[in-house]
Formats: sequence, structure tokens, C-alpha cells
Amino acid sequence: MHAPETLRFTTDQLELIDQTKLPMQLTYLVCTTVEQTHSAIRRLVVRGAPAIGIAAAYGVCLAQSGDPGAAATKQDYLEAIEFLATSRPTAVNLFWALDRMKELVETTPEPELKQTLIAEARRIHEEDRKMCRSIGRNGAALLGEVDSVLTHCNAGGLATSTWGTALAPIYHLHQSGRAIKVFADETRPLLQGGRLTAWELSQAGVDVTVITDSMAGAFMRQGKIKAVIVGADRITAAGDVANKIGTYSVAVLARHHGIPFYVAAPSNTFDMELIDGDDIPIEERDRDEVACPHGTRIVPDEANVMNPAFDVTPAEFVTAIITEIGVIESPNLENIREHFAATV
Repeated sequence: MHAPETLRFTTDQLELIDQTKLPMQLTYLVCTTVEQTHSAIRRLVVRGAPAIGIAAAYGVCLAQSGDPGAAATKQDYLEAIEFLATSRPTAVNLFWALDRMKELVETTPEPELKQTLIAEARRIHEEDRKMCRSIGRNGAALLGEVDSVLTHCNAGGLATSTWGTALAPIYHLHQSGRAIKVFADETRPLLQGGRLTAWELSQAGVDVTVITDSMAGAFMRQGKIKAVIVGADRITAAGDVANKIGTYSVAVLARHHGIPFYVAAPSNTFDMELIDGDDIPIEERDRDEVACPHGTRIVPDEANVMNPAFDVTPAEFVTAIITEIGVIESPNLENIREHFAATV
């Protein structure tokens, strides 16, 4: 009931839906090397914090020896991990997955290493599937009386392994027979909402309407949007949320109009070593994503361009964070600690 699975892996290759081609063309990019996987993450062939982490874990398994015909060594795998960590700086899931792979490299005998790493990457993939389903169930309870939501960017199946994070409650409700209308703002400059969220929800038969980013406030004022639900690329221990650029603006608008603002993310999106969201590294992307979208130049060469990929929404604007464990109401340092302590 949703788009084809974002990632597929065999022993020697990683297949990724090429999200740069959607919605016009559904094609897979095949990666057989660490370098190709790094490029796919960097170029947004695969994107979304959980999917990046899964792709990177599989990418480690593609490490090759410098000696043709020889098996990859521990050093080869460690170099692969170090290189993949440079692909994108903001999504903490990337580093979480690579840390898991690194621990195995350091503790597994070399003859068993490749199969052990493949098994761990598959485990990370399967864990994400389960987390998405749990987030869907937990979030659906919050959206029980809501008939319309706004989402920003794409935090659905294309950003994870299956249902996604922000879209998981919507899929859960849809599967349960309860219709909910989704407004997907286009999410400039790369239009992940208009291109990706609208595509996958349409594939699933969910009622979705695309609006421009600048329409959100007017639609809230008119009562057309009853809640906002977004994903996250990193959440601090105090509940500050890094997500696609423009999320902060939506959160401020939601607060002004008295609309709940929900964040849906698995527990591995939390960076418990960071307190203040201002300390989250924000990726700055190429000027042409703004100045020359889809090959059409709209900004003069003489003009400067800024293109941060993410912004940070302070915890005070977040009504609740939905994880696979449960719901964190009014997130702050104490509530988040209690949420995770209850699972120990």
C-alpha cells in the first residue's frame, strides 16, 4: 500500500530508488562500491535520515581490498566507514549506523567479517521496518480526531525502509480505514514534498494536496490544517529538532494558530550528547539547487545564494515527539530522559 522499498541489498550490490528522478521516472541506481554509495548519499539519490543510515551500513559491506582478488581487510572496512561518514553531516542516524558497523569491525575475526557486517546491516534495516510500524501506531493515537495534516519535506517510505516516520501514522490510519487529508508543502528548494511525498501518498491511495511553502500560514488561518507532523534528522537531548529547512517557519505558524506540531522520529535520531540545537552541524549545499533548479537559471550569477539544508526548531514549539517507544509530550531534557529510562 505504499511505494516500492527504497533499498535492496544482495551480497555484492546495493540498489536504491533514484529519488532525483521521481516522480517522472521510477528507476534504481546500483552501487557496487563504497565510493558509489557515498556519491548516492551526497547527491540525494537516497535521502532521509533513517534511509541514509541503512544505505551507509550496506555501503560498508561493499568495501574492497586494494589487492585484486583478495578479501577486504579490517583496515579496508575502517576506511570505508570513515569515508562514508563524510557524506552528509546533519543526520545523526548515519553516524549511529556506522558506529555499529565499526564496533563489529573491531571485534570480529577477519575471516568472518564480511558476513557478520552484512548480517548487521540487514539487522539495522529490519529494526527500521519495525520502528516505522511502531511510530505509525503511536502517532495514530495522537491524530485520532484530526482530519487534515500538513507535512514538510518527505518523511515517508522513501526516507526510511517502509512506512516512514511522519507519514507512518497516516499510513496506519489509512490501512485502518480512516481517511485523513494530507497537505504536502512543496519544500523548496528541492521540492521533496511536491515530488516525493505527493508521489508516495498517491501511490498508496492517500488523499494528498500539494501547496507551496508560502501557503501554509493562510491555510492554517482558514482552518484547513488541523495538525502538523514532520520528521527529523537530529534531535538533541533537550528536544530541539533539526529538520529540512523551512520546518522552523511551519512550527512558528502552528504555534500562532494553536495547531499541534508533532515530530516523528526513531530513538536513534536523538543525539543525547547535544543539548542545544544551535550546536547541530547544518549542511550547506550547492548554490545551484537554489539558483538553477532543474537546470533553469533563476538567480543572476552576480547574486549571492545561501542554501542551508536544515534548520532547528526549539523544543518549546514542539507539542510532542513520537518515537517507536511511545510519545514524549512537551519535550524537554527531563521528559526525554524519562522516556528512554522507562525502556531500560
